Amino acid sequence: MAINLQKGQRQNIDAPKFTIGLGWDANNSSTGGSFDLDASVFVLDENKKIISDEFFVFYNNLQTPDKAVTHTGDNLTGDGDGDDEQIKIDLTGVDPRVKEIIVVVTIHEADSRNQNFGQVRNSFIRIFNTDTNEEILKYELDEDFSIETAVEFGRVYERNGEWKFEAVGNGQREGLAKYLSLYQ
Repeated sequence: MAINLQKGQRQNIDAPKFTIGLGWDANNSSTGGSFDLDASVFVLDENKKIISDEFFVFYNNLQTPDKAVTHTGDNLTGDGDGDDEQIKIDLTGVDPRVKEIIVVVTIHEADSRNQNFGQVRNSFIRIFNTDTNEEILKYELDEDFSIETAVEFGRVYERNGEWKFEAVGNGQREGLAKYLSLYQ
């Protein structure tokens, strides 16, 4: 049975291969336009920096060079139930320099569309075993991000040979560029 986490909680991930599922529902009627939310993954070294440009995974770079982190593709509408976007992780093949994997969701063209996460509901991040489909954990973001255009949903990190997940749920309003400046 999956563990439901609260903001700031951490949990061991006892699966060498797992999938990160991300979901959300946007209120398209509040702005008159459709929302396009995008998952991005920052694969970091021990200094909390992206190892190289190829270790920034998003809709235009779907896989790290070691093939251990794979984005399954961009969902342009977020319609339907379940995961809107997924990231597959294979810890058995991860580059030894990798110490942390940050998962961020941004709203594409948020400023020009006058959109923010205050208009997004039912956001979640979950991790499930890729081989068995058994859900390991889930974190439902319950905060109202009324001005934020980017939210760090969670992070996977290595400590003392074990991989863990932390439910983060921190937003900011400077979009993807802010995260890129933090991790480059």
